[in-house]
Amino acid sequence: MSFDLNSLVRENIKKLVPYSSARDEFKGEANVFLDANENSLGSPLIKWYNRYPDPLQLKVKEKLSAIKGVPVNNIFLGNGSDECIDVLIRTFCEPGIDNIIICPPTYGMYQVSADINNVAVKKAKLTSDFQLDLEAIEEAIDGDTKIIFLCSPNNPTANSLQRADVEAVLNNFFGIVVIDEAYINFSRYKTFSSSLSEYPNLVVMQTFSKAWGLAALRLGIAFASQEIIQLMNKVKPPYNINQATQELALKAMDGIDQVNDMIRVIVEERELLKNELSQLPVVEEIYPSDANFFLVKVKDAKGMYNFLLSKGIVVRDRSKVELCEGCLRITIGTNEENRQLFHAMASFK
Repeated sequence: MSFDLNSLVRENIKKLVPYSSARDEFKGEANVFLDANENSLGSPLIKWYNRYPDPLQLKVKEKLSAIKGVPVNNIFLGNGSDECIDVLIRTFCEPGIDNIIICPPTYGMYQVSADINNVAVKKAKLTSDFQLDLEAIEEAIDGDTKIIFLCSPNNPTANSLQRADVEAVLNNFFGIVVIDEAYINFSRYKTFSSSLSEYPNLVVMQTFSKAWGLAALRLGIAFASQEIIQLMNKVKPPYNINQATQELALKAMDGIDQVNDMIRVIVEERELLKNELSQLPVVEEIYPSDANFFLVKVKDAKGMYNFLLSKGIVVRDRSKVELCEGCLRITIGTNEENRQLFHAMASFK
């Protein structure tokens, strides 16, 4: 058996004629735009905001391509990574028939997007050290499994999945394998985006929300084969990335050196805060992190969470999540914010 993309695509998507926008049909340069029923008199905000944005975000993709080393035709941009997830499920999974596999504890939107699309979710729980259980994944796969979602570095556990295990899934599952690398910039491991040519079933997701510090823009990235990207572009809304987001993303990509500096600072703060918190009697364990957060097991997680709230400090209570019992998820803040957190936790009785 081998990977056959055509057999995975929903029949209605194969037959789908995508909406053809005015800007899809027009190619080249022009001075007078009378094709898209826009307000030709302008906008009260910015002159050119009366015009629809580039539906394929080519300038953004060209700049991103130069940074990431991935060809433009292998890049999809979504309104947040959540849109990438939703488009993949809608492209490949027949509602009420097909299923996806997730490996909890993991990012919750895989389940939510599947539920919205009436696609069944099968679960292959991570091992006690938060790694893939390959036997459980194998047992979960059936003839209707279309996508396996893997998060590495994983949210909420912060660790990277072992590369050999991920490669085993890629080599032995003939559906789509999505690797969510939202936190890859904080990791010492190599991105899977450099392996697209080796695995035709691979989709790698990244984002501008974390290392780039642009969470408010809602700009997610998917890297995949040209054939998969073409299908995703077929399914997405015509103008899914607005003009302001495209302009700000282009501007931000000029600051790659600043981004790299911020990553170094966050990783240094992560190690400093880990060393400090590990000395507190209330802290039972701090799990290894390749992200801009870590999972911390504490005595009385609910009490600590509420105590920190009373001090104006918000962390994430993950104590009710399977395998994360008694744990808080703590994002690495500024040096001052981290000091406030440490002193607050040290004063908890």
